Amino acid sequence: MGKGGQGYGKRNPNDANTVEIFAAWAKNVKECEEKLQVNHEFGLSTAEVEKRREIYGYNELEKHEGPSILRLILDQFNDTLVRILLVAAVISFVLAWYDGEEGGEMEITAFVEPLVIFLILIVNAIVGVWQESNAEKALEALKEIQSEHATVIRDGKKVPNLPAKELVPGDIVELRVGDKVPADMRVLSLISSTLRVEQGSLTGESEAVNKTTKVVPEDSDIQGKKCMVFAGTTVVNGNGICLVTETGMNTEIGKVHLQIHEASQSEEDTPLKKKLNEFGELLTAIIGVICALVWLINVKYFLTWEYVDGWPRNFKFSFEKCTYYFEIAVALAVAAIPEGLPAVITTCLALGTRKMAQKNALVRKLPSVETLGCTTVICSDKTGTLTTNQMAVAKLVAMGPRVYTVRNFNVEGTSYSPFDGRILDWPAGRMDANLQMIAKIAAVCNDADVEYSGQHFVANGMPTEAALKVLVEKMGLPEGFDNGSSLDNSAVLRCSQLWNKIEHRIATLEFDRDRKSMGVIVNSSSGKKALLVKGAVENVLERSSYIQLLDGSIVELDRKSRDLILQSLYQMSTSALRCLGFAYKEDLLEFATYNGDEDHPAHQLLLRPSNYSVIESKLIFVGLVGLRDPPRKEVRQAIEDCRAAGIRVMVITGDNKNTAEAICREIGVFGSKEDISLKSITGKEFMEHYDQKTHLRQNGGLLFSRAEPRHKQEIVRLLKEDNEVVAMTGDGVNDAPALKLADIGIAMGITGTEVAKEASDMVLADDNFNTIVAAVGEGRSIYNNMKAFIRYMISSNIGEVASIFLTAALGIPEGLIPVQLLWVNLVTDGPPATALGFNPPDKDIMKKPPRRSDDSLITPWILFRYLVIGLYVGIATVGIFIIWYTHGTFLGIDLSGDGHSLVTYSQLANWGQCPSWEGFSASPFTAGAQVFSFDANPCDYFQTGKIKAMTLSLSVLVAIEMFNSLNALSEDGSLLTMPPWVNPWLLVAMSISFALHFLIVYVPFLAQIFGIVALSLNEWLLVLVVAFPVILIDELLKFVGRCTSGLRSSDARRYSKHKAE
Repeated sequence: MGKGGQGYGKRNPNDANTVEIFAAWAKNVKECEEKLQVNHEFGLSTAEVEKRREIYGYNELEKHEGPSILRLILDQFNDTLVRILLVAAVISFVLAWYDGEEGGEMEITAFVEPLVIFLILIVNAIVGVWQESNAEKALEALKEIQSEHATVIRDGKKVPNLPAKELVPGDIVELRVGDKVPADMRVLSLISSTLRVEQGSLTGESEAVNKTTKVVPEDSDIQGKKCMVFAGTTVVNGNGICLVTETGMNTEIGKVHLQIHEASQSEEDTPLKKKLNEFGELLTAIIGVICALVWLINVKYFLTWEYVDGWPRNFKFSFEKCTYYFEIAVALAVAAIPEGLPAVITTCLALGTRKMAQKNALVRKLPSVETLGCTTVICSDKTGTLTTNQMAVAKLVAMGPRVYTVRNFNVEGTSYSPFDGRILDWPAGRMDANLQMIAKIAAVCNDADVEYSGQHFVANGMPTEAALKVLVEKMGLPEGFDNGSSLDNSAVLRCSQLWNKIEHRIATLEFDRDRKSMGVIVNSSSGKKALLVKGAVENVLERSSYIQLLDGSIVELDRKSRDLILQSLYQMSTSALRCLGFAYKEDLLEFATYNGDEDHPAHQLLLRPSNYSVIESKLIFVGLVGLRDPPRKEVRQAIEDCRAAGIRVMVITGDNKNTAEAICREIGVFGSKEDISLKSITGKEFMEHYDQKTHLRQNGGLLFSRAEPRHKQEIVRLLKEDNEVVAMTGDGVNDAPALKLADIGIAMGITGTEVAKEASDMVLADDNFNTIVAAVGEGRSIYNNMKAFIRYMISSNIGEVASIFLTAALGIPEGLIPVQLLWVNLVTDGPPATALGFNPPDKDIMKKPPRRSDDSLITPWILFRYLVIGLYVGIATVGIFIIWYTHGTFLGIDLSGDGHSLVTYSQLANWGQCPSWEGFSASPFTAGAQVFSFDANPCDYFQTGKIKAMTLSLSVLVAIEMFNSLNALSEDGSLLTMPPWVNPWLLVAMSISFALHFLIVYVPFLAQIFGIVALSLNEWLLVLVVAFPVILIDELLKFVGRCTSGLRSSDARRYSKHKAE
């Protein structure tokens, strides 16, 4: 990286002790040269360059060292659920090893469990590291827009193609059309009459900026610094000599780089991630309490003592029993954690991204899908998002049939497509002489072109000139003009092509900032020379002496005619239209014989721009047009949808205030008659506002014009401090820091820079604001579905915890082992949970206000409901285990077919004392093709003999969870009103889960791993009978929920109001 990274400590913009910034824009050329000790003709000496490089470093952006891979890996384990799992896996592994050393028979089963948990953690870590390692790509993309070479004057000689990174403050640089500006520089002199720079990517302006050498006020914003050019912008017209004032990280683009880096450091978790973290912490506390209870209940089994003289003595500790209850604690941890939840959430979000991609919203970061659903504020750029970023003529004013009359034509269309809209009330094919002259000037006095590229019409050259060419196509040709003999019928600009054929250009009078017009001298097909002029209406009118009427007749331009034209100009300007006037002149005595020959005396006149005003005098004024960057057609409806959905829209733009206000009124951010004096301010006024947060809290839309990158960041930061969930749109380099800082950064796909795309969470393939609103609706739908499957999975886990707790509390043998719970949580529950992500969206999803980011995933009522369901799951799984051991029949279902022995409940609850029972024996029983006998040790009936009872418990757990997934279709809606077939995917998923369960039951190898056996038809019937009541219980709870919903919602409102106060 060289010294670029070393020298910045001396001039860090954020350093309190920084060197005072030299305001070159507020100093004249001579003062700038004196301050930087350089002569613009000689430049810096080689020795001076080396000296300055020691101070300022290389002209390149600093490379921020990201966190190491090890740091990223360790960060993935900084999560409560993950830590619980990790501890459970380590303990499980140690216990499995210990069992193996002791010669246990279940080594395969024991080792599968810790290995599966480790595998989950490794995959989770890999995904997390991969996502985070992509976070800094925005900074790399920023470097791509830097210039690589520059033409510099050093030691009195011109050095072409000097690597731009070698520039230092004080260097003299020559800029030419097409160059990327290599550093922030003060314009010293113009070689051409104009120097225009496209700096929209840095400032958000929709038009190229004319640069000047004149001083501007010291407190000017970036857009106002007309005598400065900025690194990373592009010269679109003219040549000039500039003085480097800032390099590397001290340039405006360097400040953006720093802001992106700072924003990336303050990225926060999504609302859902926060909720899951809170849930994880709650889960840790619950697991701790339950483990403690289990140990307290069962301490008598592994620790005994006798009382001697009132004091406990003769302690006896059973390590084997202690490790057994340790295993139960591990099983509790595995049961309580929904291990499949991260995978299901990722799958649901990935499916959501596919749906969004079909709507032209390309999601780059999965969690942003969910965050979109609770967006409360959309901060939108104007140019290119709310508008098309394609200049279009909106109004044409031509001269009338009589003096003191004008004709107004409204022009439809919002793009560079000649087929987009038409001119209203247009005399098609009957163009009069005045309209023909307007078309001729618009087509010939024009250097732009429009071509069809990749499904879009694209402008080459100045946007305003391209819009004029599109107007010419909409105007068409006069009757009898289009002989079509030598025209390219496939040409986009067919009419312009014909006008250029008729009027052959022989000279150009370049636009300059003083006369504010451009002229061309043409050799007409009539043999006459003519001057065609377009430019700022006031300037063209000032140099005009006549006007052309409808029939082509020429009359003198008097005060009344001038006022009439200026009145039209005022009306268009107040509608935020950019106006251009057209004029021509036919009596060109000096150019009567001129044909572009450099030896002709008239050619000398064209070499001096100071002569242009004289040549462009005594003009004949013919009309004017109003252009604008028009709003997208569908934006108004999208703004109304946002209002209905409770989302505020704030427009933050680099454009001027009047233009932005007019667009905001047109698209519905403001009402047509609304007083917006308090709602529309500039970025600078906002930064100086005495109470910024109160300003941002105003109801309805807000507008910030002439906004700089730091203003956007500050707005986003303050909104986030106010607990708003902020979506920020942008396309330029200047937007990248705010995109990074916002909860959802949304970049433009067509007009967006790579920097903006890399800093964003989502990219709009069609650059359309409407797509954002559609994506918010999709995000809300996805969140509702995620709530459904999170509730489903958590209720299942509560059931598993209840089962293990009841097992431990009753003292019966372990009915579910950790590897079985893992299988249920990861595999069996997975398909139904994923299928719940396909629930159809509510019809009124965009009519409700956004949910608060701190809204609870699980309300107290929902928690109570699932505790009841969980308790039933526990009773059912433990109950069927007890039934198998103690009953030959149950509810008329015969269970004695396998020949197993029956025991009393008392014997089952005290199975640990079996060795002391006299005459106890257990009969052999069959399970599929297997026979289990206990001749050697009858007490094994409660260990290896529990395999059938365990299978029944596991099967009941699976069946209950399948039925419970039907309950999760709706939070409060009955299955009678929302039947299972509203989501056919759920029925398919239930079938898959049952098929997977049959697989492990009936494939011997898998059955051995999971410690289960095949079941008979009667046993399956018992499973269904025990499992089905879960639907009836939840239907009853839902009914109670519907009856009390009004009461609960009023309580919630009172609570939230109290919390806010």
